[in-house]
Amino acid sequence: MKNQVWRNDLLAGLFLLPFFIVYMVFTIFPIFKGLQMSFFEWTLIEQGEFVGFSQYTSLFTDPDFWSSLWNTTFFVLLSTPGMIILALILALLANINVGSKMRTFLRGSYFIPSILSVSVISYIAIFMLQPYSGIVNNIINSLGYEQQVFWLTNPTMAWISIVGVTLWWTVGFNMILFLTSLQDIPDNYYEAAEIDGATRWQMFKSITLPQLVPISRVILLLQVLASFKVFAQILLITDGGPGTTTRPLIQYIYEMGFERYDLGYAAAMSYVLFFILLVLSIFQLRSGGQGGRMI
Repeated sequence: MKNQVWRNDLLAGLFLLPFFIVYMVFTIFPIFKGLQMSFFEWTLIEQGEFVGFSQYTSLFTDPDFWSSLWNTTFFVLLSTPGMIILALILALLANINVGSKMRTFLRGSYFIPSILSVSVISYIAIFMLQPYSGIVNNIINSLGYEQQVFWLTNPTMAWISIVGVTLWWTVGFNMILFLTSLQDIPDNYYEAAEIDGATRWQMFKSITLPQLVPISRVILLLQVLASFKVFAQILLITDGGPGTTTRPLIQYIYEMGFERYDLGYAAAMSYVLFFILLVLSIFQLRSGGQGGRMI
């Protein structure tokens, strides 16, 4: 019996070995290699001399680092509340009893943008937000506002554009999470409340919202982490502009590593960002109660 168990474990290990090798080479090894690079002057060509923590201390006097970090934080503050509220609204609409075909259409239409690549979404956004010829400006002009809105060259409009595009692109995933939780709420809760004479608003406030608290905490954590890692859509839509007013931290890391070829400094910034995300995750898990334990 023991030999059979040992053989089964060995066979399972052989099947897992290819994945384990790939995981070690492309995930674990780069983590430690990047940490090593952050302590050296490192270019694309060669490893320089050991500089210790000097690249980490240089971050504190780098205004570009702080401005990029603030831009990233600003994006998180703008996008996260809207993402959660909009996802909840769409999930409630997709959960309405309006017939199976209509529900399928609503759920599909909300989720379809999430399966598109960031390059497709970005070029659609650029096409729609063009002055004079863009669809958005044409709609605004048709409503009686004759001036052109320069969405991508004005800092305020650029932020509105980036957040709006991100909401449209990614809200479908959070909507699915909310929808799944809505469908897990037992119907007898609502039946008992209806017998007691509760209104729809009272049922939503006293039954639906409390039942959605755990998944809301999970979505909050996932959304904050995803928003702190924003990069591709900003790079493709505004390239961090106008100027550097929308440049996030990951874009600055990219520019430092692959345009200025200072991989050591870029690695140091990457680990500072990792530490920030780690602290936020731990804080959320410790303060989230049941929501944290779900993860």
